[in-house]
Amino acid sequence: MPLVHPTALVDPAARLADDVEVGAFSIVGPDVTLAAGVKLMSHVVIEGATTVGEGCVVHPFANLGGPPQHLGHKGEKTELRIGARNIIREHVTMHTGTASGRGVTTVGSDGLYMVAAHIAHDCIVGDSVVMAKGATLGGHVTLGDFVFMGGLAAAHQFGRIGRYSFIGGLAAVTKDVIPYGSVWGNHAHLEGLNLVGLKRRGFSRETINALRAAYRLLFADEGTFQERIDEVAENHATSPEVMEIVDFIRADANRPLCLPEREV
Repeated sequence: MPLVHPTALVDPAARLADDVEVGAFSIVGPDVTLAAGVKLMSHVVIEGATTVGEGCVVHPFANLGGPPQHLGHKGEKTELRIGARNIIREHVTMHTGTASGRGVTTVGSDGLYMVAAHIAHDCIVGDSVVMAKGATLGGHVTLGDFVFMGGLAAAHQFGRIGRYSFIGGLAAVTKDVIPYGSVWGNHAHLEGLNLVGLKRRGFSRETINALRAAYRLLFADEGTFQERIDEVAENHATSPEVMEIVDFIRADANRPLCLPEREV
């Protein structure tokens, strides 16, 4: 019979193996399955349609199976499946999938997920993975077996990280990483306009074209940056969106401006 602390709240519909331990003030939802040998420390929350494999140890304040952080999610029933013998430390979050994606987030076995690591919706995470403190996967990321992600590293949504690769601490991984590769670096540079976001938010083609023209001029090679700012302001004085960029650049700031790495 499972060992459940008197202060824990375990839904009667949840499926717990006989030797599961549920610590003080933990919450286990109705669609949760906990396999043999699972141990929940105090203050663990497991919700949604979540399966936790045998021998996993989940530390305080972890939240497994929460709904995806996705604006398109409308409460559909999606899943989180976690393999065996994982160590899941404090404040780790792993979310269920999305109906528009795979519908399931999958985490392999024998992993170590350090404090505040995050696995977003629809990810596929392999076996023997280590995610150090604060490491983060955006939605739909595929993380191969034996990957090590350093502290505060982050992988962009839909990215692929191959088996046995190493992701350095603080790395911002925006491109696919080959198996056995080693990647470092978090020096952000301006890549262009957020065209996808502009279109999704309903900006007109005219406005987007004005922004693109202004961007090309601002970051061209000719003249000084100040001269290009003044020219953009003169050419696009009637565009509030372009002038917002100009005003932002002209305003007092404590940090330098993020500029393109390459010529545009």
